[in-house]
Amino acid sequence: MQRMGMVIGLKPDKIDDYKRLHAAVWPEVLAQIKASNIRNYSIFLREPENLLFGYWEYHGTDVAADLARMAEDPKTVEWWTLTDPCQEPLTTRAPGEQWSMMTEVFHVD
Repeated sequence: MQRMGMVIGLKPDKIDDYKRLHAAVWPEVLAQIKASNIRNYSIFLREPENLLFGYWEYHGTDVAADLARMAEDPKTVEWWTLTDPCQEPLTTRAPGEQWSMMTEVFHVD
């Protein structure tokens, strides 16, 4: 299992929309997350900075392939057309990143 953390900004005028969307995530999107070997997925919001922190545990063997399959899923792509406009990617993100991946520096069970 691999723990993964990521961060992105949230546009102030889209906070309510983002919360509403995530209060009722589509079943197809949830199924795709599970099919992509992602478990224990959470998104946290830090206000007033309007930063989203995402955390998940990856239980597969090829994260790049699983995420590529997720990016090809029509319902997930449709979902992202609603959520992406709410987000404000960091200017320092890597090429091709929406969410900026983070490096784990500490963990304890």
